[in-house]
Amino acid sequence: MRLTSFTDYGLRVLMRMAGDPARAFTAADLATELRVSRNHLAKVISALAAAGLLETRRGGGGGAMLARPPEDIRLGDVVAVLEADQALVECFATGSNACILSPKCQLKSRLAHAEAAFVADLNRSTLADCVYRPEDA
Repeated sequence: MRLTSFTDYGLRVLMRMAGDPARAFTAADLATELRVSRNHLAKVISALAAAGLLETRRGGGGGAMLARPPEDIRLGDVVAVLEADQALVECFATGSNACILSPKCQLKSRLAHAEAAFVADLNRSTLADCVYRPEDA
């Protein structure tokens, strides 16, 4: 299984925020610190806020903060939210499945089970288990 860079960046953002939960982070701050695109991080932050994982404020002193304590954020739930629009394989995509094996495929249910098990296993851990604090912070 491979996660998208969108999910990877989302997890990094949450891990970093968990390391300093009282601080409001801007997309620019995080982009510099994590060495990723500011525009991409802005989209990630927007998705995390829409999912209720972050709270955002505009203006001076604004930024994004965790919406709840790190121990209340399950990693599998984060991955499920951020990967929601990504089909594991073509036949999982709604409306664009052109796989000719689909009518009699014996693999699809096994893949669905494996995907569910992956998320369930990640849900055994919380963001509190993966807090990131840079050495100079």
